[in-house]
Amino acid sequence: MLMLLVIVLSSCSSTQSLQEYYVDNAENPNFLKFDVPSSILNLENADLSQKQQEAFESLKKLNVLAFKKTNANDGEYQLEKTKVKAILKNESFVELMKMNTPYGKATIKYMGDEDAIDEVIIYGDNKEKGFALIRVLGDDMNPANMMQLLEAIQKSDYKGEGFGQLEELLKG
Repeated sequence: MLMLLVIVLSSCSSTQSLQEYYVDNAENPNFLKFDVPSSILNLENADLSQKQQEAFESLKKLNVLAFKKTNANDGEYQLEKTKVKAILKNESFVELMKMNTPYGKATIKYMGDEDAIDEVIIYGDNKEKGFALIRVLGDDMNPANMMQLLEAIQKSDYKGEGFGQLEELLKG
């Protein structure tokens, strides 16, 4: 019985999942956590192409977890940044692109098949402000259709509602 317990415990992955990381830090005062439903984009009545409509329907919600760095929590910021980077090194995440933005460096990765993505992860960090981790959740999202959806959002009257807290973190 003891041997079976040792085998079971040793077969479990010691690397924390991204979902577990979100849950573990939900109550941490250094983190800002919120969810944004896809309905906030107000695209239900928009004039979308078939591909844009498919992309919109495949999108469920966005989970945002952001660490606001201060002088007092620099050590914890370094620790949490290291944890997130270790999670994102998991083979199940495929890198889509890296970017340098006015806010800092960003990496976009995804999970799932190339033409049927279930989760897109956007990670960005700034040495002075902190870092943000955004999970875009959906069902069988197609990257080509998602680009079409981004174009539709840019043409819509969507003004970033639901992301005010994150914008404040990045500016402040």
